[in-house]
Amino acid sequence: MSIFNRFFGRKEEAADTGKLTANSEIKHPLSLTVLFASPPIIDGSELTRALCAYHASMREARVELEPGLEAPFGLAGWGKHVVTMVGFNASMPREALEACVAPSHYSAELKAQVRAHTGHIILYYAGFEEDPLEQYVALAAAAGALAEFSGVGVVNETARTSLPAGMFTRAELGDDSLNVLRCFPLTTIFCGFVKYEVEGVQGVWMRTYGAEALGCNNLATLAEGHHEGGKYSELFNDILGYQRSSGAELAAGHTMQVDDTAYIKLRAPLETEGFLHEPQGVLVLEMITQEEINR
Repeated sequence: MSIFNRFFGRKEEAADTGKLTANSEIKHPLSLTVLFASPPIIDGSELTRALCAYHASMREARVELEPGLEAPFGLAGWGKHVVTMVGFNASMPREALEACVAPSHYSAELKAQVRAHTGHIILYYAGFEEDPLEQYVALAAAAGALAEFSGVGVVNETARTSLPAGMFTRAELGDDSLNVLRCFPLTTIFCGFVKYEVEGVQGVWMRTYGAEALGCNNLATLAEGHHEGGKYSELFNDILGYQRSSGAELAAGHTMQVDDTAYIKLRAPLETEGFLHEPQGVLVLEMITQEEINR
């Protein structure tokens, strides 16, 4: 069965069960994009070596690339994970790239390198793990291995965020690389944290993007200013982490204690907050007093 058939999860009577095959049941796969300083030239055996060395649990990793193509196209996999790869000898569309780079929190120098990239590979999760966070961890591991081939950035277009590619390499993360990825704050790469000013509104709106991909609610708040970015990024991360671990369903009208002396209430966006209205839904967080919390 050809790589093209297995890439799209097509089954044939004579299918070779020893070959990597995408899970055809996944209709809306999670994805990450790796950006390269120059059009990526990926050697399958070298990428296999990088994946096998990434973590002890990945020692049996395999890579299958379609030969003779100008840009990489194929599959990588280990255990229950399968990742499909689609390469392009061109930069990402500029508008989509800027939406992910501008709000991200790393140096202007590194952002300049990311913006100057001339090739990229899109990674799609196509394996058999059901937990979306574990799917993202697998994608991030594949991105970390690819980063060894002159990678400069990793982009999560769904979450409107990005990070330098070097943050995903085994050299950076160490022997416990996969667990380190699992412990990344959700609001760094698996879920975006964006700050923006709205004309006529005093303060700075801060919100998440892509939380729905993790089975969580996107959150927003109107902060006093940019100086509260760290505070709300941490708070959003804590709430999303709680929602993931507990399976709690959040809704407008819910209140909760988020610190020893801090309490919040969740509400739906107002009609005047049209910039928050979207199909995925957003819950607006407001600070309240202890007396206002639901009993």
